Amino acid sequence: MPRAYSLAYLTTAPLAPPDALQLAQKLGYQMIGVRIAPAAPGGDFSPLIEDAALLRETVAQIKATGVTVYDVEIARLNADFRVEQFRDFLETAGKLGARAILVAGDDPVEERLTQSYAAFCDAARDYGLTADLEFMPWTSVPDAKSALRIATTADRPNGRVLIDALHAARSSTTLADLAAIPRERLGYAQLCDAPGEIPTTNEGLIHTARCARLLPGEGGIDLVGILRQLPDDLPLSLEIPNDERLPVVGPEAWAREALATARRVAARAAEQGETP
Repeated sequence: MPRAYSLAYLTTAPLAPPDALQLAQKLGYQMIGVRIAPAAPGGDFSPLIEDAALLRETVAQIKATGVTVYDVEIARLNADFRVEQFRDFLETAGKLGARAILVAGDDPVEERLTQSYAAFCDAARDYGLTADLEFMPWTSVPDAKSALRIATTADRPNGRVLIDALHAARSSTTLADLAAIPRERLGYAQLCDAPGEIPTTNEGLIHTARCARLLPGEGGIDLVGILRQLPDDLPLSLEIPNDERLPVVGPEAWAREALATARRVAARAAEQGETP
């Protein structure tokens, strides 16, 4: 079965979801990601929760293009977590027919975070959604081992670990850690590249993640090694924000090149995986 590719929100932000769906269809993506809550105060997002007309237009374009919404972001679980905060968020994701919610863990108390994550999983399951916990080195879930431990302890059937190649390369995560994640705990992965030199501050790490990623194959991340630890049918979301290059080349050219370079990297990983 051919690998499916999703056009992540940040790769073409601030393109509206209906336009992203049309672009994805044109370029050969099977899915898109949408961001209906900002990652940080003042950050870009699509107001699908509040804007009923935009939501209707998006649903109409899903039907017209045949492109689906795979993931919806971002649900941040902090020390003040209450599941009621996310009812509108989850309801909107359900109306979009999405499959996954991108979850970030911001509560420094792991036991409490695990309980919150379990409660979020239960709420997401009512809408047919998985809860994909993304590890990021500056958060309370800094690496793959932490994410897997929380998902395993929460023990929910729709609990998943989200692997972003950038964070896998810039955290303490090893290839063996990625290989140790059970298939049933994986929903999709995010692919991009970045310079091999790792920033020494959280500010530097966050800047690259949100503003300065590279196309697959342009940087120093061992993308082939990462992909070889993952199932070859795992969907890949191409999340490649670049505040300097995207405005220059435009979202269509950037998304087209993202897909082409991702396919080349995935092909190399598949070829190496077949080597005796």
